[in-house]
Amino acid sequence: MERIVTLTLNPAIDGAAEAEQVRPIRKIRTWAERYDPGGGGINAARVIKELGGAALAIYLSGGATGPILDDLVKASGIESRRIPIVGHTRISHTVHERSTGLEFRFVPEGPSVAQEEWQACLSILESIEGSYLLASGSLPRGVPADFYVQVAKVAARKGIRFVLDTSGDALRQAVGHGLYLIKPSLGELEDLVGRTLSTPREQDAAVQELIASGAAEIVALTLGRDGALLGTRDRLLRIEGLKVTPKSAVGAGDSFLGAMTYGLAQGHSVEEAFALGMAAGTATVLTEGTELCRRADVERLYEDISRSAL
Repeated sequence: MERIVTLTLNPAIDGAAEAEQVRPIRKIRTWAERYDPGGGGINAARVIKELGGAALAIYLSGGATGPILDDLVKASGIESRRIPIVGHTRISHTVHERSTGLEFRFVPEGPSVAQEEWQACLSILESIEGSYLLASGSLPRGVPADFYVQVAKVAARKGIRFVLDTSGDALRQAVGHGLYLIKPSLGELEDLVGRTLSTPREQDAAVQELIASGAAEIVALTLGRDGALLGTRDRLLRIEGLKVTPKSAVGAGDSFLGAMTYGLAQGHSVEEAFALGMAAGTATVLTEGTELCRRADVERLYEDISRSAL
């Protein structure tokens, strides 16, 4: 079985709860609390494991909250390598308001990471083996914007396909440096190309430009309820979003990328892996709070997508 390595520089303890109504000043009484290990790469590793794959999650954690994240990662059953830092691991919180059905997400910026701490990530990557390296999430304070360029160089030396999900300067600097797959949202793509992409035709053109420029071999543009767009040198494939009743959007993009990368590592075609990613992202919005997709839902939705779009 091909192992997928994931990298998360700014992980989180992801908490979720229910509340009848979210109002200012007054205490908000909550119930149905749950906590899960979070952050882009950790979420992707959770999905890969749920689908039957093998993942190694490399992540930073520290401070008073770091041991809590470590315990949650261990309880999830994910194979992991922890890189200790001095700063406190962040705690994110999601509240589902019962009276309106709205979801409120509170996401702190996280700790500042020292040079020797982020450089330890590069050292560990030099020593690991895997078929794919999936890096996902924001760069914490103190990490240079070209960090993923340095990761790409490590992956290239080791012959590992590098999958990246990030935004802003970190994404702008990384594109064109041997990336295999990137997964921007529409807002992230608009920021990357410097213009608004209001229509499918404009989105198609932007994805084609990225592929032609060598930004990445594969671009998977996620469009929320409108589905997703796959771009390669050979074709564009747009799949409309499935009509479902969402419960939570937490981790949907991470689930998409984890499942798509798992599909590629299993030897599926790019189109089949893309459909698997869509199935996992959709399955995740069917679960509450910080729970991610369930394998049975992913398999059922994948069959639906395959019949209608592939």
